[in-house]
Amino acid sequence: MALLIGEKSVVSMHYKLMDEAGKVLDSSEGGEPLAYLHGAGNIVSGLEKALVGKSAGDSLTVKVAPAEGYGEVDPNGIKVIERAAFEGVDVVEAGMAFEAKAPDGTAQHIVVTKVEGDEVTIDLNHPLAGVTLNFDIQIVNVREATQEELDHGHTHEGGHAH
Repeated sequence: MALLIGEKSVVSMHYKLMDEAGKVLDSSEGGEPLAYLHGAGNIVSGLEKALVGKSAGDSLTVKVAPAEGYGEVDPNGIKVIERAAFEGVDVVEAGMAFEAKAPDGTAQHIVVTKVEGDEVTIDLNHPLAGVTLNFDIQIVNVREATQEELDHGHTHEGGHAH
C-alpha cells in the first residue's frame, strides 16, 4: 500500500504556483521536485493541510487564502525611514529589494515602494502577503522521515548545509 502524507513524512512534489490571474509566480518545472518535511512548517499551512492523506502519483489543484499562505498585508509593515539608513547604496529607487537583519537576528525582506527626497517608504511584508495562492501539485514520492531529519526539522534530500 502506498504511504500516505502525514506527520513525519518526507514529500517530493512538482508544483506550479499562480496568482488569481493565472500568472505563474514559481514552479519546479524543468528542475528537481521540491522535497519537504510534512508537519515542520516548511511550506505554507494551507498547502500542507491539503496534502494530508495524499500519496505518490496524486495530482491536485489547491487554492490557499492569504491567511493560510503568507498572511494578509500588515499596515504596520509599511514604514518611512531616512535615506541615510541605506548606507553604502548609491541609488535607492522604488522596486528595489534588500535583505536586512531583523532585530531578532533573522533575515528580513525589504522592498522600497517610494522615494521622496530623504524619505524612503519600505514594505516589510512578504512579497506574497495578501495574495491568494493557486497551486498545481504532482506528488512524486512519499517516505518516512529519518530521525535526523525529524531532529533538524527539514528533509536532507538533495544535500543541505547547516
